[in-house]
Amino acid sequence: MSFTSLHPEIQAKLDLVIEKLMHLGSDDNRAAYKDMDPLLVELNKRDSGIDHWDWPQGVGLYGLHQYLEFKDRKEFRDFLRNWYSRNIAKGLPLRNINTTAPMLTLVDFLEEDPAYEKLAVSWAEWLMHDLPRTEEGGFQHVTSGSGDGTSLNLNDQQLWVDTLFMAVLFLNRMGQKYHRADWIDESIHQVLMHIKYLCDPCTGLLYHGWTFKERSHFGGIFWCRGDSWFTLGIPAWLDMSGDTLVPSVRSFILDTFRAQVRALEPLQAESGLWHTILDDPESYEETSGSAAIAAGILHGIRSGVLDKKYLPCAEKAVRGILDNIAEDGTVLNVSAGTAIGYDAEHYKSIMIAPMAYGQSLTIFALLEALQA
Repeated sequence: MSFTSLHPEIQAKLDLVIEKLMHLGSDDNRAAYKDMDPLLVELNKRDSGIDHWDWPQGVGLYGLHQYLEFKDRKEFRDFLRNWYSRNIAKGLPLRNINTTAPMLTLVDFLEEDPAYEKLAVSWAEWLMHDLPRTEEGGFQHVTSGSGDGTSLNLNDQQLWVDTLFMAVLFLNRMGQKYHRADWIDESIHQVLMHIKYLCDPCTGLLYHGWTFKERSHFGGIFWCRGDSWFTLGIPAWLDMSGDTLVPSVRSFILDTFRAQVRALEPLQAESGLWHTILDDPESYEETSGSAAIAAGILHGIRSGVLDKKYLPCAEKAVRGILDNIAEDGTVLNVSAGTAIGYDAEHYKSIMIAPMAYGQSLTIFALLEALQA
C-alpha cells in the first residue's frame, strides 16, 4: 500500500499546519477560558502559543526540526534561530522535565554559539546530577507550576510516560553527540525504568504514570497522548542510539514497542483516530495523540523495526488526521495539557483547543506519510 495518491493533499495541508504553528498565539483560545480556574487559564495560554519556553513549544520546534531533516528550508531554520535567541535573551524558566523539551532541537545549533553549547551541556549535567529522582533513580516528572515558569510542581516520586519524549531523547542525543557514555547509559536506564513501571503486561499499553508513594498507576488509565509519547519517541530514540545499544537491550525495547503497536491497532476508531482513553470508546477522539501514534508506526515501518502489515492502520490514521485540519491549518480536536488523573472523567473533561504540540505532532505524522 502506498500514500502516493494522498501526497498532494498531505503536502498542501502540511504547509498550512506549519504556517499556523509558526504564528500560533497564546490568546487564540480565549473563548474557552470562561469560568476556568485562573491558574489553568495561565497554563493553557502558555501551552497554546509558540512563544514560550516549555514542553508544548519544545515539541513544536522539534516538528520543524523534523521537516528540516526532510527538506531544508531557510525560513524554518531562521525561525528556529530567532526563537532561541529571543527566548534565551529574555531569560529561561526554571529547569524541569518539561522545560527540557526545547533543548532537543537546540542541539542542532550548538556550533553556532558557544553560549548554546554551554547551556546544553549544563542542562544535560543538571539532568544527571540535580533533577530530583524517584526510587531506583527514575527521572521524577518535575513540571512548571505556573505559566511563567517561576514555580515548580515536584510530583514527588512520580514517573510519567511524557518524560521519555521531553527529557530522555535530549539526554541521549547529547550523549551521542559528545560520545558521553554516562549520558547514553542514563538514557537507557530511564527507558528501561519507564517500561518496567508503566507498561501493562496484559495489554501491552502504557499507563500515564506511576507513583512510588502509593505504589499504583493512579487511575490506571491508558491515555492516548501518553501512550503516543512512547510510540513516537522510541523509534527516534533507537535511531539515535545506533550501535551504542547491546543487542539484548535493543530487542527488549523493540519487543515492548511492537507489543504496544499490536495493542493499539484494534483500538483505532472508524474515523482513523484513537480515543483519548484508548480502551474507552465513550471518550472523545483526540488528534494529537493519534498523530503521534501514526507517526511512530510509520517511522517504525520505514526503519524496518515494524511489520508492513500496520500500513493500513497508519493510512487510516493519516486520513483521519487530514480530516481534522481546518482551512487555515489549525489542527482540531486536540486536548489541552493533561496532568495525571485518578479516574476516567478527569481525562474526558480536558478542554479541547488548538495547541502548539497538536500542530507539531501532526507535522510528524504527515512527514512520515510523505516518506511512506
